[in-house]
Amino acid sequence: MGSYIVKRIFAIIPIFLFATFLTFGMIQLSPVDPAEAYFAASNTHPTEEMLEQKRQELGLDQSLLVQYVQTVINIVQLDFGDSYISNKPVWDEVVMRIPATVQLAALGFLLTICISVPLGFLAGIKKDSLIDHFSRILSFLGASIPSFWLGYLLVLFFSVKLDLFPVEGTGSWLHLVLPAITLAFPLIALYTRMLRANVLENLYQPYVLFARMRGINEYWIMTKHVLRIAISPVITGLGMNLGMFLTGTVIVEMVFSWPGFGRYFVDAIFNRDIPVIQCYVLLAASLFLICNLIVDLIQLYVDPRIVQKGETMQ
Repeated sequence: MGSYIVKRIFAIIPIFLFATFLTFGMIQLSPVDPAEAYFAASNTHPTEEMLEQKRQELGLDQSLLVQYVQTVINIVQLDFGDSYISNKPVWDEVVMRIPATVQLAALGFLLTICISVPLGFLAGIKKDSLIDHFSRILSFLGASIPSFWLGYLLVLFFSVKLDLFPVEGTGSWLHLVLPAITLAFPLIALYTRMLRANVLENLYQPYVLFARMRGINEYWIMTKHVLRIAISPVITGLGMNLGMFLTGTVIVEMVFSWPGFGRYFVDAIFNRDIPVIQCYVLLAASLFLICNLIVDLIQLYVDPRIVQKGETMQ
């Protein structure tokens, strides 16, 4: 098991290097000159001498190989350069905004788990009951309503009409409620439907019949065996979406004026702030890699047969 974990950790390194290569390549293939973007962000009309000097400062006069190696070295040191807008280190500004995004993502992730798991499980073991019909309606709505539209509907009803929650911004826990619901609702619908289908599939497996024939308590069969096996794909999906929770809050942050990293990224796109865009892409890739590693370790705990399957495939 230890060797399997070490292999999974070391497998992240080449994938991360590939992500840095793609990011570097996209910037090089972009028709936007970083030097021109820098002066455009500050509303300055540069001369050719100013552009040339800025290209030298950014290292654009060096070969592509030297630029890439230097980029990787800077990334490892968490040095993404200075923002074209604020002229402050990008990493410092990201660190300042990440807590707001993490706060929103954590609550959205918690809502997803606390609602989808029990609802999907109960809908599966109580097929065609009232709670099963409710889960179907919820899944249909979650798959049909775009996040930005849901956000505006929640604002209209709970903020404008009922005046229960703030419209936008941050401050108290009340500011978190509507953005977190907007973020979690589509995934609640998705994983409720997924877990329900998995539970229904496992209910008719031979091991359930044998357990009942042996006189094992029904509650123990459902929770210890059926739920543990049925939830495995859900854990994988939740882990993959954990990175999305942290980096995919862009729409929600824009709708609710949430001062997080996603909104900072959108502003960077409009202003062609290349260092910020590069930082966002690489941070998103890193978060997805880390989240997938965490999911693999959780899956290893839930189903130790994963190690045996990996060794068999090798």
